[in-house]
Amino acid sequence: MARRREGRRDGELAETKHVYSDERKYLLINDVDRMVLSFRSLKQMASTGRSMSLSLLLFAVTLSLLEMYRGKFASSELMTIAGGFVSSLLFLLLLTFIGNYQEANGVRTGWGAVVVAELVALIIAGTVHRVCITTCFLFSAGFLYEVDKLSGMILARSESKVRRH
Repeated sequence: MARRREGRRDGELAETKHVYSDERKYLLINDVDRMVLSFRSLKQMASTGRSMSLSLLLFAVTLSLLEMYRGKFASSELMTIAGGFVSSLLFLLLLTFIGNYQEANGVRTGWGAVVVAELVALIIAGTVHRVCITTCFLFSAGFLYEVDKLSGMILARSESKVRRH
């Protein structure tokens, strides 16, 4: 809704009238759409950077805690399995960091990132206990399967939205 003041011939202003202009509405809607699209792209770029920094921070904290309590993780069979699970979380966090870094540089994340993240996680698991290496590998394979399934669902959803528009 746009307001317009109409002037009289003698210079006095008449009352303010509400004027509906279809052209004005169309221009406002286009401006809002452009702002929303630019905000979405800005938000997406910011979320990649935030995700990358958050995953690196969580990786460092989790690694520190795992190394601080490695004696506790190596103390029993159940805690050894828990140590492998925490090491596989390190795999997931490092894979997230590498994937976001590659996406920020315009490169697709492939099997190379998975292998690097898995090797780092297995080496860290080996510092806790030998059995942690095996459990880390098994938990990491499960996480990788779930991440692949989730990314496939998101990709299919985004492709269906593109086809509609």
